[in-house]
Amino acid sequence: MREFVTTAVNDGIGTLVLSRPPGNALTRQMYREIGEAAAELGGHPGVAAVILFGGHEVFCTGDDVPELRRLHPSDAESVTAACRAAIAAVAGIPKPTIAAVTGYALGAGLALALAADRRVSGDNVKFGATEVLAGLLPAAGTAGLVRAIGVSHTKDLVFSGRFVGAEEALDLGLIDEMVAPDGVYDAALARARRFLEAPAHVLAGAKAMVDGAGAAIDGADHGVRHYVEVFGTVAGS
Repeated sequence: MREFVTTAVNDGIGTLVLSRPPGNALTRQMYREIGEAAAELGGHPGVAAVILFGGHEVFCTGDDVPELRRLHPSDAESVTAACRAAIAAVAGIPKPTIAAVTGYALGAGLALALAADRRVSGDNVKFGATEVLAGLLPAAGTAGLVRAIGVSHTKDLVFSGRFVGAEEALDLGLIDEMVAPDGVYDAALARARRFLEAPAHVLAGAKAMVDGAGAAIDGADHGVRHYVEVFGTVAGS
């Protein structure tokens, strides 16, 4: 039984919900639960697309810094590994994913949102790679930021830890759609419903190919290999 992360499936749309008020601050337990929930929805045969949601107030304020301060330095590696595993689990869901972002998406919370294929936010949301403000390195790394906004803008955000408003986030490419605050989940749901009629194995294979584009293994395109692996797995299920 998960304590802080829940899932729901309605009419072919799965929702992964963070539920640790007030800010959905991330702990090792939450990271484990996110990974479990991502695997559950990713393997659900009745789910065509997945929405990541933190509730109507706050998406995620990042790591639970007070908890991190209480940990022994030897635990740092396990926390980093747990964070990266959770982000990878969300990114690896073999279905279209949409982050419905409200309130704040900071630090590892921003990395979690960037693990989705698309992001919808309210026009009052604040984003930030804020770890530097707590004297920390980004536990999830910066790959998601670099892919979304490029090296220069990533350095600006990571070095400064500054907040980015929704309009700037849209201009930078952190989000794909900006709506009224009360309409965030509905906008994500409308987008997710576009995938209900598409063959699941085709979408899974296409996602794998795009995500793997540009990497090369033994002279072959990694995207093609990943496509074949995922396409075969989903099509045969």
